[in-house]
Amino acid sequence: MSQFRRLSESVLASPQITLDDVATAAREGVTMIICNRPDDEDPDQLNSDAVRQAAQAQNIAFVSIPITHSGFSQPQIAAMVDSLQSAQGPVLAYCRSGTRSTLLWALARASQGADPETLANQALAAGYDVSTVRPAMDMLAAQHG
Repeated sequence: MSQFRRLSESVLASPQITLDDVATAAREGVTMIICNRPDDEDPDQLNSDAVRQAAQAQNIAFVSIPITHSGFSQPQIAAMVDSLQSAQGPVLAYCRSGTRSTLLWALARASQGADPETLANQALAAGYDVSTVRPAMDMLAAQHG
């Protein structure tokens, strides 16, 4: 059962997805899936290669930007920006709970000059709290402006 949560007009976040969720994403018009979960984080999780193959079978682009519990880096933020900019339609990002995907989305959007308060409210409306990265969001947005 999909647990896709809308962060913006074009971005959804989700806890770990299944192969059935890939088919659901295709039916919902998703054109890119971004995996923010490292493989082997949990012995029972679906490997990203399996998700990649299922996505490709549905003509969905697949990008892996794993985020470990050590945090976020500038290259990961830049990779998320590049992925979001290259997407040809709606994007689904996932990790264990959807939180890291949401945090990376918020950092990426802030680095592009999006208003951190608006991003925080969008995340909250989807059930995610970005307060742990809010100082970084503010800094990134200020650097853009």
